[in-house]
Amino acid sequence: KTASQYMVKAAPNPTFGDEWFIISLARGEYSVPANYYETYYKNLVQEVKKLEGNLHSRKYTEYSRVILALSAIGKDATNVGGYNLVEKLYDFDKVVWQGLNGPIFALIALDSWDYDLPKTAKNSRDKMIEHILSKQLADGGFALSGTKADPDMTGMAVQALSTYKNRADVQAAINKALDALVKLQGKDGSYQSWG
Repeated sequence: KTASQYMVKAAPNPTFGDEWFIISLARGEYSVPANYYETYYKNLVQEVKKLEGNLHSRKYTEYSRVILALSAIGKDATNVGGYNLVEKLYDFDKVVWQGLNGPIFALIALDSWDYDLPKTAKNSRDKMIEHILSKQLADGGFALSGTKADPDMTGMAVQALSTYKNRADVQAAINKALDALVKLQGKDGSYQSWG
């Protein structure tokens, strides 16, 4: 409750860039002030229009983050002020340019509202799953760089893959990742990432 109160106070007029707050508040079912999510959406639409639908030229996790926020508040990301933000995830090369977090967050975002990827897209869920699986480290975890598992990236990879655990290769990867998380966990239950 204290964290939620802080988020509302830190972003009294939420807009593009406040997505983690929006996601946390909506998913946590915190009682936000009247019209809080509508204010975010209105401000987001203005920003998307100003940017002509191009949130970033290289960081495609920007699109995934916004899609997640929109899904959390029940808004369709295929029409935000006339712009389809989901179609930005149709290009595999652009999604993975930023690193492993690109396909991880793209999968989570697409699955947050069960968005379709058309057959004409240069990307697919299978392509992203295969890419994520190919980046699993020898210790069973995942990381943005290096050869040792990072608990944040490992946890996010598990979340992205969990929808597809009916595939034997995905279930095996999830099991290895969970084993890695057990080894990374501190005695008090905590995790450390990036120091």
